[in-house]
Parts: sequence; structure tokens; C-alpha cells
Amino acid sequence: MTYKLFEAYGIELEYMIVDRENLAIVPIADQVLVENGEITSDIVDGDVGWSNELALHVIELKCNEPTPSLDGWGAKFQTSLQRVLDRLEPLGATLLGTGMHPTMDPDAEFRRWPHENSEIYAAFDRIFDCRGHGWSNLQSVHLNLPFSNDDEFGRLHAGIRAILPVLPALCASSPIYGGERQPSLDARLEVYKHNAKRVREVSGDVIPEPAFTAAEYDAQIFQPLYRAIAPHDPKGILQFEWLNARGAIARFDRDAIEIRVMDVQEHPAADVAIVGLVSAVLKALVAGEQDKLRAFDTHRLRKTFDLCCRDADQAVLEDVELCQALGVDTSSPIRAQELWRELATKTGTMTRPIEVITREGALARRIVEAVEKSSIGEVYQALAKCLREGESFSGA
Repeated sequence: MTYKLFEAYGIELEYMIVDRENLAIVPIADQVLVENGEITSDIVDGDVGWSNELALHVIELKCNEPTPSLDGWGAKFQTSLQRVLDRLEPLGATLLGTGMHPTMDPDAEFRRWPHENSEIYAAFDRIFDCRGHGWSNLQSVHLNLPFSNDDEFGRLHAGIRAILPVLPALCASSPIYGGERQPSLDARLEVYKHNAKRVREVSGDVIPEPAFTAAEYDAQIFQPLYRAIAPHDPKGILQFEWLNARGAIARFDRDAIEIRVMDVQEHPAADVAIVGLVSAVLKALVAGEQDKLRAFDTHRLRKTFDLCCRDADQAVLEDVELCQALGVDTSSPIRAQELWRELATKTGTMTRPIEVITREGALARRIVEAVEKSSIGEVYQALAKCLREGESFSGA
């Protein structure tokens, strides 16, 4: 079925499976994804689906079908997440949110999903060595938004390219990995930028090229990508649209664009609130002036993206024209926290989780502030508790 702009939404949330006592990763997703005694890659739990990912310690919760409304989805995900927790409890495990595990050693601890579709994961591993943090230690939120024709695709892609650079300021939740505070508050995206460096065309500059029709997208992105991967993938296992690893990818096979740069938060309702805010801003962008949006080149947008990956909510946005294009009336640089506060107020999406972010800062900043007063282990135990109980985390 084809949906018009904003007629439906698809959300995917990734979580780590960890030991309940010490939070070490536990690669047992295949012991959770069991139905009628058989290991499966997908389980239907009402409106929510559970599925596997590349790493055996990661499980994904998602909308089983495109949903016409985001109302109630925080509670739906929380309820389904509790059922996953019920399966993990007798195994001594639990779930943990945030964009990266803070102490995982991927070289030693990574285990690849060995079941259905394992040949795809094996091909990725052979070409890119998936033991790195950018492959085996990352949890994100994917938001899928539909389009029904070339015009809608172009308008949606223009809006998404403009909003991508400032999303880390709102969603960063990965300031620590390898047991150390990293220079960037969104360290997941810092490693993501380089995880496919052997074939640069896979992720490009993360901000996608200015392609506004299916033909332009194919010529600028897909064909160079397929040519670049071919010498490494002689059997053609990876030469499909999902090989594209930019921060937003066009899925013409299902007439949607998937946004991939958002770190998962501390509980599902926070992710759904962020998705609601981002969708509301995009609605305004799609309905508005397109010429200015389409004029932003990739290099210019990447500069703002890099800044927001590093400083998150406290990033000083010097590209005033971009701020104005996103809907904020300013004639001088502003902090990203201020931009998102104004956008949430303007779009009527100032929910409780967004109020926490725009008052106390991105989750990554709250984590850093908490670690300054406590230990990494204690802070991430508190985050695991937030996930179980559906509560926001405060660094105060």
C-alpha cells in the first residue's frame, strides 16, 4: 500500500541485552526471539514487532505495520518491552537504552547473528569487519516517513536533509564508550561516520546528496554505491537499497525515507516524543518554500552536523539561514537547545520528555553530569531502571 506524506509512520527502536547485575553485554537475542520452540528473526506482539539485528546482543522493537498516528505508541512500546524483559529475567539479563554501551570491548565481545539472513551479515563482516564500535556497539531510532510520488519524495527529502544536521543536538545519548568520556556527546555518530571507510560510497558524508527525484537519487547515490561495492561483493549479496548507510536513506522498494541519525533514549516515550517533534517540523518544511531548502549543499550541512554531534544541545548554530529555513526567526547564531525549544513550542509538541531535553539538555549531557558525581556503572544502572519503568533520566 502506498501512503501519502505523513499518512503513516514507522518507528524502530534498538536496545542492548545486558547482564542484570553488572550490565555486561549478553549475546542472547536468539534466546528471546523464539516462537513455538523455533528461533525466528521476527515475533509479532500485537501492534509491536520484535526482530534481530547484526549483533546478537541487540534486539529491535518496531511498529508491525505503518501507523496513521503516533498517539499511544510510547505506552505500546513500553508494554511490549516489558514482555521482552519477562523473557530475559530467567536468563539473568535485562535491556539497556542509550546509543552505545559504555564499556563494551567489541573486539572481544561481538557475536554476529548466526540465523536467518546470516549470509548478509557475514558479507558485511567480511568487507567491513563488524567488530568495531560503529557496527557492533550502537543503538538508534529509525523513523520511516512515506511518499507517494516523485514530487512528494523531493519535498520530503529536502526537508529531511535540512533537519538532519540538528538532530544530534536533540537526540545525543552516547557520550561514553570504551569506559571513557568521548570528545563528542554523540560518539555513536562519530564512529558511524567512518565505519564503512573501506567503501566510502556506503555512507558518503552521512548527509545525503541533494537528489530530489528517484532518477537523481539513483544516479547520484545508488549507482556509484553499487559500482563501488561490486569488487568486494562478487555474489551481489549486498547490492540492494538497504546497503546505503547515509543518515537518511530512500527506500523506493517501500516508498519511504528512513531517518537513521537519532540515538535511542532512556525510555520509549522519549523516543516517540522526539519522533513527534521531528515529524511536526518536517510537515511545516514540506509544506513551505522549497527553493531555499534545496539550495543547501551537503558540505555546508555537514559542518552543522559535526558541530551538533560534538556539542549536542549546547552547539552554537552559526548557520543562521539554516535556522531560519527550519522555522526559527533569528538574525544571529543561537544554541541548538534554544532552536529545539522554539520549534517544540511552535509546533505544539512540548511534551514532558521534550521539556526535559530542552530544560536539562540532551540525554548525553545528563549522563556526563551524572558520571561526574558517580560511577559509570551506577549511572547506567539508573538508566536501565529508567527503561524498565518508563521514566526520564535526570543528571541533577
